[in-house]
Amino acid sequence: MNSFTSFLQDYLNFFDTSTGVFLFILFYALWITCLLPGLWPSMLAGALYGSFFGTIFVFMGAFIGAELTFYLSRKYFRDWSQRRIANFPRFQIIKKALSKEGLKLIILTRLSPVFPFSILNLFYGLSEVTFLDYSIGITAILPGTILYCGLGSLAGDIANFDTVLSNKDDTTSLFFSLLGVVATFAVIWIASKAAQKALQEFESPR
Repeated sequence: MNSFTSFLQDYLNFFDTSTGVFLFILFYALWITCLLPGLWPSMLAGALYGSFFGTIFVFMGAFIGAELTFYLSRKYFRDWSQRRIANFPRFQIIKKALSKEGLKLIILTRLSPVFPFSILNLFYGLSEVTFLDYSIGITAILPGTILYCGLGSLAGDIANFDTVLSNKDDTTSLFFSLLGVVATFAVIWIASKAAQKALQEFESPR
């Protein structure tokens, strides 16, 4: 048991090094490119690096992965991507509105939990959206990224709850982490509701 604990500690310490951070960002980028959901690695980043640095590293990985998916989708995998996106009828509606709304619609779909992040990357690669609008629109994932990393950081604190309780500063930090997660969740809930309402206008016949 002691050897396993030592191995696990060395493993975690490795991710605190510059090489470990680089590999985590690379791993996250490849994870997104493979169309896998980012929830769990985002929470892992929060547990490993804390909510602030976790958010930075996740966003970097997500941005790289999103750009790579966009490029591959637009250049090489158009037919395969079309079949994949056919499982999401709402994308067809959004595709028709993109030519008029552009960046606004990209941001709304990024804010809405209805549209999976990885599938959106494929979808926009198939559409006529400009690379600039697409890249700017990726920033709209920041509220969700902050939330998931905050949850991961909070989970890490709870896992070491006895240690946290023994230190007043750590207890205060835990309280503010919890408060930050609740506040972020409230902001995301309000933003997603507003996004859903705006997107319904595009779905409604005109």
